[in-house]
Amino acid sequence: MSLDPLSDTLSALADPTRRAILARLARGEATVNELAEPFAMSLPAVSKHLKVLERAKLISRGRTAQWRPCRLEPEPLQKLDSWLEEYRDLWEHRFDRLETYLETIKHDADKKGDDHE
Repeated sequence: MSLDPLSDTLSALADPTRRAILARLARGEATVNELAEPFAMSLPAVSKHLKVLERAKLISRGRTAQWRPCRLEPEPLQKLDSWLEEYRDLWEHRFDRLETYLETIKHDADKKGDDHE
């Protein structure tokens, strides 16, 4: 595991199967068998994906008798969301500036149209 949890999170999220597993776990705990159902892959392959998610601290596994439920751990996703928030603010500001510029162009074009009538 790296010393950079954000990189671990992004690396784990880079795979569509792992994102689908997280989406399923967002609805509640599930066993490996339940998580494997929608995928055309072996249980060991699904287990490898779960290990990646577990190393990134995106999931944890409990133990109740023979049942080992997996559950979503939201903290790494919350940290990712906080990191993305900085860029979200930047892009919203840029889009606001673009909108203002486009309104100016439209206003100028409308004004020129009125001058020719």
